[in-house]
Amino acid sequence: MGTPFPETPTIFSKPDTAYLNNHKPFYIPDFSSDVQYETELVIKIAKNGKCIQPEFASTYYNEIALGVDFTARDMQRKFKEKGLPWDLSKGFDNSAPVSRFIPIASLHDPTNIKFTGKLNNITVQEGNSSDMIFSFNDLICYISRFITLREGDIIFTGTPSGVGKVKPGDIFTGFIEDEMLLNFKIK
Repeated sequence: MGTPFPETPTIFSKPDTAYLNNHKPFYIPDFSSDVQYETELVIKIAKNGKCIQPEFASTYYNEIALGVDFTARDMQRKFKEKGLPWDLSKGFDNSAPVSRFIPIASLHDPTNIKFTGKLNNITVQEGNSSDMIFSFNDLICYISRFITLREGDIIFTGTPSGVGKVKPGDIFTGFIEDEMLLNFKIK
């Protein structure tokens, strides 16, 4: 994203109204002309925790999904230029499509999870959990210092390079390993 390497994770929240599942279509909101996808692994918190220590972090999640963090990039730029929070550019309704969750234990190597985002059947993003700046455990420890994690909370874990704009008529598909977990239309 053209920013310096972060010392700590950048955290923002999406309200529950951002959640979109079951392959429902994503409707581009009328307040943005530059909505961009960010394909991410998503972990689900399995039990409540606060100030979670590194040696216990892996016990706080056991399911993973694929998600898209849709961002109204034009709005985000304006907010950033003014030094304002950019929650509205990330947390608008239906801005977080999420696939069904699968057990992490079902994956061949839970420390080396490949994921892919495709737009109109063209690969636009490829990532691997082993290349993440902050691991799942790092994120859980950091976030839980400030926010109590509750069973059922979900954490989007960051996007690889290749973010881009969507337009009406596009089809977005996403994979963990070779399994298609996301498939929805942009309207």
